[in-house]
Amino acid sequence: MLFNSAGFAIFLPVVFALYWGLSRKSLKLQNGLLLAASYYFYACWDWRFLFVLIFSTLLDYYTGIRIENALKTNHRRFWLWLSIIINAGFLGVFKYYNFFADSFAEASSHLGLSIHPKLLEIVLPVGISFYTFHGLSYVIDIHKSRIRAERNFVDYSLFVSFFPLLVAGPIERATHLLPQLKEKRPFDQAKATDGLRQILWGFFKKVVIADNCAHFANLLFDTHSHSGGSTLVLGAMLFAIQIYGDFSGYSDIALGTARLFGIDLLRNFSHPYFSRNIAEFWRRWHISLSSWFRDYLYIPLGGSKGGTWQKIRNVFIIFLVSGFWHGANWTFIVWGLLHAIYMMPSVLLNRNRRHMEIVAQHRSLPNVPEILSMAVTFSLVCFAWIFFRAENLSHALDYISRMCSGPMAMESTFLHSKMYPFYILIVFFFCIEWIGRRQPYAIASLFLSNVTLRWGFYYLLLAIILVFAALNQQFIYFQF
Repeated sequence: MLFNSAGFAIFLPVVFALYWGLSRKSLKLQNGLLLAASYYFYACWDWRFLFVLIFSTLLDYYTGIRIENALKTNHRRFWLWLSIIINAGFLGVFKYYNFFADSFAEASSHLGLSIHPKLLEIVLPVGISFYTFHGLSYVIDIHKSRIRAERNFVDYSLFVSFFPLLVAGPIERATHLLPQLKEKRPFDQAKATDGLRQILWGFFKKVVIADNCAHFANLLFDTHSHSGGSTLVLGAMLFAIQIYGDFSGYSDIALGTARLFGIDLLRNFSHPYFSRNIAEFWRRWHISLSSWFRDYLYIPLGGSKGGTWQKIRNVFIIFLVSGFWHGANWTFIVWGLLHAIYMMPSVLLNRNRRHMEIVAQHRSLPNVPEILSMAVTFSLVCFAWIFFRAENLSHALDYISRMCSGPMAMESTFLHSKMYPFYILIVFFFCIEWIGRRQPYAIASLFLSNVTLRWGFYYLLLAIILVFAALNQQFIYFQF
């Protein structure tokens, strides 16, 4: 079930009404309803993969209790590694088996060997990378004695499979979400209103900005051999805007939907395209994943406390694993490698903790150095996105070659007057994002002090959505 579908437009109000109808009766009934709704939501994709989700939930629920109950250190480690190995095994089979099999066969062919491994004809379960990481962080936190094992199976299952975050995050922590599920949640009109506001902005980003950018980005990536350099530069920029609008739009809808039920999820985006270097970009892009890798991989490896070579090693490990997490394709690994290289100046000069506040924090406009640094950072990110978007390495390298060597004149199609409304919408979008850059999401406090302007702006967004929306396009991160 897509957020931007008619089915979800019926599903959400029904669950909302039932949920708050049970608010005076029992917290257990509320959580049970949310769990049932979440399983229904997931089963709408493919009911067979519901068993994978339930098995993963049972595995981490049981091993979490065994870790806490174990009296000996080696027993605790056994149950921890059992969970890690089985979870990694599921990801390996569903997500990476064919990649490794193809790569092994190709490498063997260079040695004169002809190997034809049997490939698996299976569909990747939606959201498996996300709910697997939910469970892994949970058992690791128990092993580190940061939290107690959850005995209530319904509450734990809801933590793993709460429908707003189930298929594309944010990647939640048990320390943040489980306590909320165990406390009574009275209806809060201000929180629900704020949730609706964030949902509205998320829909605008997804169906207006991302999906319209997708039309032209897909066209240019699919027919790049017929386009000039400037046009392909535009294509890379449009994909950068598409993936931001698509993924941050999903996150806004997820966070806003959770807030309708009195639950706060972790923030996943903080205006990343206003970053002044790559380190700042990664503090603002896919925050829940970046912080997950920081806490459960980067810091255990030694973080930035060791010598120079250890810092470099850890950064490359983090970004290569991050790239591989996104997909079983060499393009994602190269994408991660590029970002590791981009990080090197900040790491080597010990500047990766600069720019902790948003740009122009106490000013309306950025100064010239900030504009230049944002432009350079955005350009580097756009270049790396080419590998992320490309079908394979050959496609990416050919796109880049054509972009750098082809005719630099912009194609007339993209200069036509019919394109002006599209460009105006993008400018409008970034202006609103800039105005609201200090807020959790761009329109969180926009026009709150003026009822007429506030509702006029909401009606404007709704009108734009009705006129320009491209509905029922799947979210990019569902494939991960």
